[in-house]
Amino acid sequence: MIVDRPLVRTVRRYVVALAAVGVTSVVIGAALAVIALGNLSTLYLVPVLLVATRLGRGPAIVASLASFLIFDWFFVQPRHTLTIADPGEWVSLTVFLITAVIASELAASERARAQIAVRREREATLLYDAVRLMADPDLDAALRAVADRVRAEMRVSGAEIDLTVAGHPHTAAVGTVSSKTAVTDLLGGGRASSEGASGQPGRWIRVVRPESGRAIERSRHRFEVPVRGGGLTVGRISLVRDADGDAFSEHQRRLLELIATQLGGLAGRAELREATTRAEVLRRTDELKTALLNAVSHDLRTPLASIIASTGSLRQRDVSWTQEERDEFIEAIEQQAERLSRIVGNLLDLSRIEAGALNPDKQLHDIAALVDDVVGRLQDTTRHHVVQVTVEEDLPPVALDEVQIDQVLSNLIENAVKYAPSGTVIEVAARRDGDAVSVEVADAGPGIPPQDLERVFAPFQRVAERRSVAGLGLGLAVARGLVEAHGGRIYVSNRAGRGSRFVFTLPITAAPAMAEAAQR
Repeated sequence: MIVDRPLVRTVRRYVVALAAVGVTSVVIGAALAVIALGNLSTLYLVPVLLVATRLGRGPAIVASLASFLIFDWFFVQPRHTLTIADPGEWVSLTVFLITAVIASELAASERARAQIAVRREREATLLYDAVRLMADPDLDAALRAVADRVRAEMRVSGAEIDLTVAGHPHTAAVGTVSSKTAVTDLLGGGRASSEGASGQPGRWIRVVRPESGRAIERSRHRFEVPVRGGGLTVGRISLVRDADGDAFSEHQRRLLELIATQLGGLAGRAELREATTRAEVLRRTDELKTALLNAVSHDLRTPLASIIASTGSLRQRDVSWTQEERDEFIEAIEQQAERLSRIVGNLLDLSRIEAGALNPDKQLHDIAALVDDVVGRLQDTTRHHVVQVTVEEDLPPVALDEVQIDQVLSNLIENAVKYAPSGTVIEVAARRDGDAVSVEVADAGPGIPPQDLERVFAPFQRVAERRSVAGLGLGLAVARGLVEAHGGRIYVSNRAGRGSRFVFTLPITAAPAMAEAAQR
């Protein structure tokens, strides 16, 4: 047998109201037995007001009528009849009844307004919490948090949110369904769910997604609200009540629909972000493809054409080349082959960096020795410039991959050689900077426009004013990837007056531990 719980609560309120009137009647009877007092009927206003503020308008009206009748029956002459002999008593009782009804009406109205205010506050709090929880970048975690918050607010045994974003379904289920509930009969068809909030396994039911945009009460124990976004149904909120649970009120339905609207907006924003990301990826891919094609068509073909031309000249039998001319051809072949090797090496390094497959083989090295080696090896490259080296004394050893950091410093010096006029000074300096060692390469070139400072380390990016300089724009991108793989950072700034200043830092915090390990 199913008991209507709201009806039981309603009957209980009226019983409590009558009981309060009965207790007051006993108090009045006891008082009259001790001393004769007048206007004791006004004592009934106390239970009437209490009932109005606690139980509502209906029980208060019943309490007022019951007070009128009980006082007339027990305490007004002639007793135990509804007849009133004294006309003054009629006036008193009538005034009392009118006063009690008006007071109960006012108190009940204040109670209703207070309940509405509390309910709206809870609704606003729930909506705020739902919107705040939806801000979590992890969509699945956000849905679980919202489902748990809704379950707690609605006081149901379980809540589930299904949401489809960009064709990918996301499901979050919290709470449990009591094993005592006739799940199969009530909900029909089931599936296993995740663990409930209490840690006990629960059982969830897969239901058919509603087609309309309004809340649907599938049965006494299940309530669904469709989630709509962009005019389409993209999910649903499902709540499961216990077998003896109450039906959802109208304001709870509206609240769930508001939350469903927010979820629909969340799905729409997520799809928009994904579409924007896809468009950005396509745009960058197209830019990289265009840059790579331009590089292949120019920067790779140029050294190949020079090598082929020099080799073809050396193979000519009908021309007598002098030894000096032959040396020039061989030097050109060697220089262009080295240039081609650098280009291919940078492309390979960039692909490893972007794939996350760059693993530096760190060993303790002396930065001063590394700087001297690189500057000495690049003497032929820097022969038209003056290179000044300043290395701070007593620099601690740094854990680094010598080959990779050698390439970083080489790329920075070669970059300075490209853009600095012949005869100018290229400054290379190394110093300690807190818990790191910083290495600086400064030139006297034209500098970098402020709008290009942020993107100068991006692949295939070159300053617009320097497009005529040979190169793919990979050297700085590779340098940044290698430095960041070492846990350092690299940045650029313009010097006061003329030129640019490239600085990269390498942490030295790991050096003592590695030195101790090496000693062992």
